[in-house]
Amino acid sequence: MLFCILGTDKPNSLDLRLANRDKHLKYWSDAGCIRISGPFTSDDGTVMNGSLLVIEVDSRAIAEDLARNDPYQLAGLFDTVEIRAWKWLLGPKP
Repeated sequence: MLFCILGTDKPNSLDLRLANRDKHLKYWSDAGCIRISGPFTSDDGTVMNGSLLVIEVDSRAIAEDLARNDPYQLAGLFDTVEIRAWKWLLGPKP
Protein backbone atom coordinates (compact mmCIF):
# COMPACT_ATOMS: atom_id res chain seq x y z
CA MET A 1 0.00 0.00 0.00
CA LEU A 2 1.07 3.56 -0.64
CA PHE A 3 0.95 6.14 2.13
CA CYS A 4 1.76 9.85 2.09
CA ILE A 5 3.48 11.24 5.15
CA LEU A 6 3.20 15.01 5.37
CA GLY A 7 5.22 16.76 8.06
CA THR A 8 4.91 20.48 8.73
CA ASP A 9 7.86 22.03 10.53
CA LYS A 10 7.43 24.13 13.64
CA PRO A 11 7.99 27.84 12.93
CA ASN A 12 11.60 29.04 12.81
CA SER A 13 13.03 25.52 12.98
CA LEU A 14 15.37 25.45 9.98
CA ASP A 15 18.43 24.98 12.21
CA LEU A 16 16.81 21.93 13.84
CA ARG A 17 15.97 20.52 10.40
CA LEU A 18 19.51 21.01 9.13
CA ALA A 19 21.04 19.49 12.28
CA ASN A 20 19.05 16.28 11.75
CA ARG A 21 18.92 16.12 7.95
CA ASP A 22 21.67 13.54 7.42
CA LYS A 23 20.10 11.18 9.99
CA HIS A 24 16.66 11.67 8.39
CA LEU A 25 17.96 10.91 4.89
CA LYS A 26 19.87 7.81 6.06
CA TYR A 27 16.87 6.54 8.04
CA TRP A 28 14.55 6.68 5.06
CA SER A 29 17.16 5.39 2.64
CA ASP A 30 17.77 2.38 4.91
CA ALA A 31 14.01 1.80 5.26
CA GLY A 32 13.85 0.96 1.55
CA CYS A 33 10.21 1.97 1.11
CA ILE A 34 10.43 5.48 -0.39
CA ARG A 35 8.76 5.96 -3.77
CA ILE A 36 9.14 9.77 -3.88
CA SER A 37 10.08 12.33 -1.27
CA GLY A 38 11.36 15.82 -0.71
CA PRO A 39 11.03 18.92 1.41
CA PHE A 40 8.34 21.55 1.21
CA THR A 41 9.85 25.00 0.79
CA SER A 42 9.02 28.65 0.93
CA ASP A 43 7.57 29.99 -2.33
CA ASP A 44 10.99 31.17 -3.47
CA GLY A 45 12.48 27.73 -2.73
CA THR A 46 15.11 29.02 -0.32
CA VAL A 47 13.79 27.71 3.03
CA MET A 48 12.75 24.12 3.77
CA ASN A 49 9.67 24.01 6.01
CA GLY A 50 8.17 20.53 5.82
CA SER A 51 8.44 17.06 4.32
CA LEU A 52 6.49 14.91 1.89
CA LEU A 53 7.20 11.19 1.63
CA VAL A 54 5.31 8.64 -0.40
CA ILE A 55 6.14 5.21 0.95
CA GLU A 56 5.09 1.70 0.02
CA VAL A 57 4.54 -0.60 3.00
CA ASP A 58 2.17 -3.43 3.94
CA SER A 59 0.03 -1.55 6.49
CA ARG A 60 -0.84 1.74 8.16
CA ALA A 61 0.76 0.42 11.35
CA ILE A 62 4.12 0.13 9.58
CA ALA A 63 3.74 3.63 8.10
CA GLU A 64 2.92 5.02 11.55
CA ASP A 65 5.90 3.27 13.13
CA LEU A 66 8.26 4.58 10.46
CA ALA A 67 6.91 8.12 10.82
CA ARG A 68 7.12 7.96 14.63
CA ASN A 69 10.80 6.97 14.47
CA ASP A 70 11.86 9.47 11.80
CA PRO A 71 14.83 11.42 13.21
CA TYR A 72 13.00 14.67 12.41
CA GLN A 73 10.05 13.54 14.52
CA LEU A 74 12.31 12.35 17.35
CA ALA A 75 14.11 15.73 17.32
CA GLY A 76 10.79 17.58 17.68
CA LEU A 77 10.94 19.28 14.27
CA PHE A 78 7.36 18.72 13.18
CA ASP A 79 4.39 20.76 14.33
CA THR A 80 2.05 18.27 12.64
CA VAL A 81 2.36 14.92 10.87
CA GLU A 82 -0.40 13.49 8.71
CA ILE A 83 -0.43 9.99 7.25
CA ARG A 84 -2.87 9.25 4.45
CA ALA A 85 -3.41 6.17 2.33
CA TRP A 86 -2.86 7.05 -1.31
CA LYS A 87 -3.61 5.51 -4.69
CA TRP A 88 -1.38 6.17 -7.70
CA LEU A 89 -3.40 7.53 -10.62
CA LEU A 90 -1.53 9.72 -13.11
CA GLY A 91 2.05 10.33 -14.07
CA PRO A 92 5.03 8.05 -14.39
CA LYS A 93 5.50 5.70 -11.47
CA PRO A 94 8.77 6.26 -9.67
